[in-house]
Amino acid sequence: MKNIKLIEVPSEIGAGTRGASLGIDAIKIAALDFMSNFFVHFPSEKIEVENQLLFEPIQSPYAKRIIGMINIYERVSKAVNNCIKGHFFPVVLSGDHATAGGTIAGIKMAKPKSKLGVIWIDAHADLHTPYTTPSGNMHGMSLATAIGEDNEEMKVHELDEKTTSQWDQLKNLGKIFPKVLPEDVVIISLRDYEKEERSLIEKHGIKVITTSEVRRNGPESVSRKVLRYLSDCTDIYVSFDVDSLDSSISKGTGTPVSNGLKEREAEDLISKFMQNRKICCFEITEVNPTLDKENLMAEIAFNILQRSVNVLMMN
Repeated sequence: MKNIKLIEVPSEIGAGTRGASLGIDAIKIAALDFMSNFFVHFPSEKIEVENQLLFEPIQSPYAKRIIGMINIYERVSKAVNNCIKGHFFPVVLSGDHATAGGTIAGIKMAKPKSKLGVIWIDAHADLHTPYTTPSGNMHGMSLATAIGEDNEEMKVHELDEKTTSQWDQLKNLGKIFPKVLPEDVVIISLRDYEKEERSLIEKHGIKVITTSEVRRNGPESVSRKVLRYLSDCTDIYVSFDVDSLDSSISKGTGTPVSNGLKEREAEDLISKFMQNRKICCFEITEVNPTLDKENLMAEIAFNILQRSVNVLMMN
């Protein structure tokens, strides 16, 4: 039976749409609406964030608010590191997906000798860098920081010295570089990405599993395939971005994309992963209630969260 600790990161400085910082509270309200005492059961820690930067001029157009992101990476990584070293299983609830790089850094700081696998359930690859980004939004760069990529071969921007130095700081957090090898990453339900990201996927042979493969073969078969693929890894982190769900149900997120997973497919898939003893951290991210009707996205996220944690506690 695992000791679970919730780590709340209500940050949204990495997103292009406002409102993701309210996602954690929306999930808590969904729990109350379902008359669940889920959030009473577990110890929790709330990370101090840098959302005040949203009201200040942007200093680095190709890595927006990166100075705040460095601070959050440091705080999140420290919390995750302490959590794991204290024999707790971290369940991270985050606003936007940018902070996931800090989660990964924290796992590696706690387990420096670990061969870490990443299951990234997301409509997007999040493999942009300040050299390639079309938007400058850092929630599209979190996986690139983890694998330590600049993707200079596909460079479209020249960076100033300060941004270059800050980007290097993010990649090298905890003095571990890279945190994850690209061959130890699996992206599930990917369907919205740019040619710069595609070039990295092809260059490194990053494993991609489409929505149609999940639908064709079923969550159980896909989870077995993914875990077999990551069988060399000693620990595995699962990151669930709610925009992996189909846009018909994922209106309450900043970047909805059609042809995504159904709620039950995502729930079954994540539950299957949670049965595996190598899973060392679970993150759920990008719920934005300001874009939603009747808190539907948060309710779906809570159902997935609750079932996943129940499975974890049984193993």
